[in-house]
Amino acid sequence: MRELRIRTLAGLFVLALVLSWAGMGMWDGLGTPPAVPVAAPVVLALIAAVLAATALSLRTRLRAQRERQPGAKGVEPIMAARAVVLGQASALVAALAAGAYGGAGLYLFLNVMDVPARRDQVVYAGLSVLAGAAVVAAGIFLQRVCRLPEDDDEPPTAAAA
Repeated sequence: MRELRIRTLAGLFVLALVLSWAGMGMWDGLGTPPAVPVAAPVVLALIAAVLAATALSLRTRLRAQRERQPGAKGVEPIMAARAVVLGQASALVAALAAGAYGGAGLYLFLNVMDVPARRDQVVYAGLSVLAGAAVVAAGIFLQRVCRLPEDDDEPPTAAAA
């Protein structure tokens, strides 16, 4: 499994931001654009907290396993692989969601800030972008925690020499 790159996530964020901003402009021409939900930043922040807690728990267990501490609860390889997939999937979806909320918030900020209800939508969108960034950071952290250590104690093979 390949490591998820920050460039990929940044590209997804920008793509979603541009498409969302353009979509909000088209929707505004047809009627009232959709509102940014109040629960969006809350849900994203909860996901970030769960991912960070999982990463910290796994990091502690992996350190204890590497140091061969007595009574240490090990980490099964399939569990670590599942955690990596969860972190990568969460980071990808959060990059898209943060871009979508960022585009909506940017459109609302530039075009309809004179309406008081829309000012609140800009705040919710901004908080959603920050919470999405926290999910991306927690997902990358979880991926890095589950990375295999380098095997330095193996003798070099004849092919490597």
